[in-house]
Amino acid sequence: MINIAIIEDDKDLRDLLVNWINKSNTVHCEYVFEDAESAIKEIVNLDLDVILVDIGLPNQSGIECIRALKTQEVEAQFLIYTSFNDTDLIFEALKAGASGYITKTTEPSKLMEAIIDIHNGGSPMSSEIARKVVSSFQQKEIKINQEIEKLSEREKEILNRLSEGLRYKEIADNLFLSTETIRTHIRNIYRKLQVNSRTEAINKTSAR
Repeated sequence: MINIAIIEDDKDLRDLLVNWINKSNTVHCEYVFEDAESAIKEIVNLDLDVILVDIGLPNQSGIECIRALKTQEVEAQFLIYTSFNDTDLIFEALKAGASGYITKTTEPSKLMEAIIDIHNGGSPMSSEIARKVVSSFQQKEIKINQEIEKLSEREKEILNRLSEGLRYKEIADNLFLSTETIRTHIRNIYRKLQVNSRTEAINKTSAR
């Protein structure tokens, strides 16, 4: 049996979910919370597999709630169940520790599948959320590629040397240029890539 808790401030929806979920032979919900504060206080002492979390909670948000529970080393999987489908919120929730993100427009049968999936190690997402995630990554890759294309061939050459771990003087000797010329090129690379360090430049270009 998969033991879950629900953190949802809408009592009608909360009761509906509990009644529906507890008709299952696979999933059982015994604990419900109407706000993040009560959940943070009590969940640490409960034996749970999955926690269903709404983002739009009063006072602390569902994302803040997940972050707080993670610091308490709660091992349950967090599944966001919300009406919000904003890309920034999606990524913020995933970074906070959520393993799945579905919207309240999801059919009840799909919600049950998501709970079972996340318990088995999956990362369920509504189709609309998955499209947003994929689109965001694609847009990010396009932006990075556009920034890299702004680099001159010499700057790309120097960036490759940087990624190999060479120091400025070593790059200068390797390319038969002065160290000051290398510094000027690197400043231009940082400006075009909108980064502030060698590490950021390498990480950004290797993320393609």
